[in-house]
Amino acid sequence: MKKLLVSESAGFCFGVSRSVKLAEETLKNCENPCYSLGELIHNDSVVEKLSTAGLKVAHLAGEIPEGACVIIRSHGVGAEEYEILKDKNCVIMDATCPKVLKIHKIVSDAAGVGRIPVIIGMKEHPEVIAICGWCENAEVFPNAKEFENWLHVSEENRNKPLTVVFQTTQTQNNLEETKKILKKECTNSENIDTICSATSIRQSDATALSKNCDAVVVIGARHSANSVHLAEICREHCNNVQFITSADELDLSAFDEAETIGITAGASTPEWIIKEVKQTMTDELKIEETTAEEKVEETVAETEMTFDQMLEESIKTIYNGDTVIGVVDAITPTEISLDLGTKHSAYIPVSEFTDDTDVPIEQLVKIGDKIEACVVRVNDVEGTVMLSKKRLEAAKSWIILEEAVDKGTILEGIITEDNKGGVVVTVKGIRVFVPASQTGLGKDSDMSELLKKKVRLKITEVNRGRRRVVGSIRAVSKDERRERSDKVWGEIEVGKHYQGTVKSLTGYGVFVDIGGIDGMIHVSELSWSRIKQPSDVMNVGDTVEVYVINFDKDSRKISLGYKDPAGNPWEKFMNTYKVEDVVSVKIVKLMPFGAFAEVMPGVDGLIHISQISDRRIGKPDEVLSVGQTVDVKLTAIDTDKQKISLSIRALLEPVKKPESENEAAQGENAPEEAALVYEVSEKGEATGVAPEAEETK
Repeated sequence: MKKLLVSESAGFCFGVSRSVKLAEETLKNCENPCYSLGELIHNDSVVEKLSTAGLKVAHLAGEIPEGACVIIRSHGVGAEEYEILKDKNCVIMDATCPKVLKIHKIVSDAAGVGRIPVIIGMKEHPEVIAICGWCENAEVFPNAKEFENWLHVSEENRNKPLTVVFQTTQTQNNLEETKKILKKECTNSENIDTICSATSIRQSDATALSKNCDAVVVIGARHSANSVHLAEICREHCNNVQFITSADELDLSAFDEAETIGITAGASTPEWIIKEVKQTMTDELKIEETTAEEKVEETVAETEMTFDQMLEESIKTIYNGDTVIGVVDAITPTEISLDLGTKHSAYIPVSEFTDDTDVPIEQLVKIGDKIEACVVRVNDVEGTVMLSKKRLEAAKSWIILEEAVDKGTILEGIITEDNKGGVVVTVKGIRVFVPASQTGLGKDSDMSELLKKKVRLKITEVNRGRRRVVGSIRAVSKDERRERSDKVWGEIEVGKHYQGTVKSLTGYGVFVDIGGIDGMIHVSELSWSRIKQPSDVMNVGDTVEVYVINFDKDSRKISLGYKDPAGNPWEKFMNTYKVEDVVSVKIVKLMPFGAFAEVMPGVDGLIHISQISDRRIGKPDEVLSVGQTVDVKLTAIDTDKQKISLSIRALLEPVKKPESENEAAQGENAPEEAALVYEVSEKGEATGVAPEAEETK
């Protein structure tokens, strides 16, 4: 037994249904002659029915008489036609589909800033003609392929500033192909998806239907773009497709071998024609009623009710302050377009949607999302409505802020302003003032550095009547710092490493925040090399890796280390040199008793005055100068005290052989003038001659 399936989306779309019902009501209530500017919809049966009721068709605005009542069809008309009708004092009943109105605005704005509108659609279609009437120099292409061919005509075309829109009944395939072409070929283009969501659903349903049926009937006018596209889509998946305008054109013999037959219809096909086709097929092919068919009947009934509701919504007046719900149908970097189901084109500026400007708007909202917002401004002349999500949320946010005062709740916000008295934080759409003393910054700090930062704060005062809210960032940071401090003290131990932030510099060291607690790195722990001041190593705000040298929980003091123990220069020295080695050193300091020389970075040795020359000198600077490089011999290394003795003289004096055993014995008992002992710092720097050395001298 044959089965008959009817697509749930078959028949009138909202825009067409609205225009037909508006025409029917106008014909009943208007005393003036009624005209439609062009055929109201692409269906001869409906046009003839309305003509019988008194609706005349004028193809040009100039053909309409003064004072007539004019219905603008769902396809819309150009800006010039509106001006002509206004000059004729005509009563305008605008049934232009909101989706089409949105395209009019897009191309008009694009042309206004010097961009070239590109329309992917049927050039002779009324909708496309109307779109072209809202801009100059528009380029129209029937499909993505023709558009690509135009781009290849010249390099100039590919470099033009193009704004690409689509006829509302275009296919998704053309949309996707155009996106690929723009990405590959163009250097300055923007692509805006203006295909009607109802069209997309209808085409998707037609694809599914044609894949699951042995034969498909597409009902619609042959000059209807959406009907033509439906037939093309069905033929891609089914070999047995009939494209008809009414039941009279059915070829029933084509269904002899078909077990499952599908029916779909274009947006301009009225319900009664769909029923007539279905009834003819049921009677002639003897298709019995099935559960699936009953479901179709229910769907049709539900659709009719939805159309009535949508019509009621479409003529409903919208006032400032109203709360409305819309469906997102387009997203640009500056605004979000919504379908409210009315004649108005609604939009939310991005600034009225969110305060978080760092996140792309496409990540916050998607096409098809439902958004609740309040009406900010209605422009009936342009047919636009400006909405705000932030302002609606702000009304709800007052309750949250009032509860936050009582409960001590921590909230998040973005710092949007700064002034002498403090900063303003936007929290859930409400301006919260934070005094300078509660920002957490120092007394003379520049508060502008906080702008656009996300912060956590407590609300301390709310006065809804005066619209005054006061908060404190410091209260949150203080509590959080205390928590982090308690955690650090509970886990601290000698040798433990922390990642900290440099808070301040002093002459004797650096203070570092290691998580709610400040520890100090003494200047001697900053570097193995000689430094003049702590800022030679680090600056305020730096993130540094430190380790605990010691701590005192009673006094709440922590000593930190920064220099890497593995980089100890003394260890490197001991692994590199030994006594009797000859080394090239640099003189770094001159003293009355000798000269300090850098053996390697971080390790200094002393050249005693008696070891500078092979002759007697009064002061080291008679022979040496700071910065001079000289060769020396390592004469002694004190490993325990990390002291080094150096000698230039040892390289100047030739080794004298004793002439007799008696002379050699005298040499062994001679005083060791060169064997001096002196104090050396932990870094290997000699700091002075030891008392025993002075006595020797």
